[in-house]
Amino acid sequence: MTDYRDLSYWHATAGDLTPRAALDGDADADVAIVGGGLTGLWTAWYLLRRDPGLRVIVLEKEIAGFGASGRNGGWASALFPRSAASLARTHGRDAAIAMRRAMVDTVDEVGRAAADAGIDIDYAKGGTIDYARSKVQLAAARAEVEEARTLGVDRLEFWDATRVKATGALGALYDPACARIHPAKLVRGLARAVEALGGRIAEQTEVLGYRPGRVETTRGTVTCDRIVVATEGYGAMLRTTAGCCRCIR
Repeated sequence: MTDYRDLSYWHATAGDLTPRAALDGDADADVAIVGGGLTGLWTAWYLLRRDPGLRVIVLEKEIAGFGASGRNGGWASALFPRSAASLARTHGRDAAIAMRRAMVDTVDEVGRAAADAGIDIDYAKGGTIDYARSKVQLAAARAEVEEARTLGVDRLEFWDATRVKATGALGALYDPACARIHPAKLVRGLARAVEALGGRIAEQTEVLGYRPGRVETTRGTVTCDRIVVATEGYGAMLRTTAGCCRCIR
């Protein structure tokens, strides 16, 4: 039997990792979710909060949180590899504002939802500091703050060297939309919260493929009204042409 505590520091400090029971034959559901990571479990949690009568089943090959959801960098942030101004130029101001607002609000939502579900995830919202150690980086930090102000969503701050007081730093960019979390505690706790709401999680259940209305696994077939595929990079392993993180009727 796999010792899942060996996967990462996060797993080793997340509490009980005993696998849940596998699917025990064919089953019916309103919604079948393929993948027991954060995307799949958040989907199940919000669905059940909205409609407690839904029959939701999450299918996971290993244990909930086995993949990147349980062993990532340990933060929830609104960081994105493109500036808000760049997004606005490409996709329009309204779309850029909507995306940035969703990302910024999600940092607080993770903390709020975890607390609401009774999950201790070591949440601490302290923000992110990017140090500028050259004149080019300093100018870029100032420009990013000014760009953010034009959209009015990101509350970026420029800190000069007198405030930063870090060796070699000419200044810094501070972004408050970032929190520290314990990823494995979050995903494992979220799995328990889904079960508390009446959802079913079948671990040790490998999905072989799916098509509208049916999910084929090594343990049986799930007949359902909707399928949510939340497998990220593992999606290519499934015998299907559908992409990851999508809903199928």
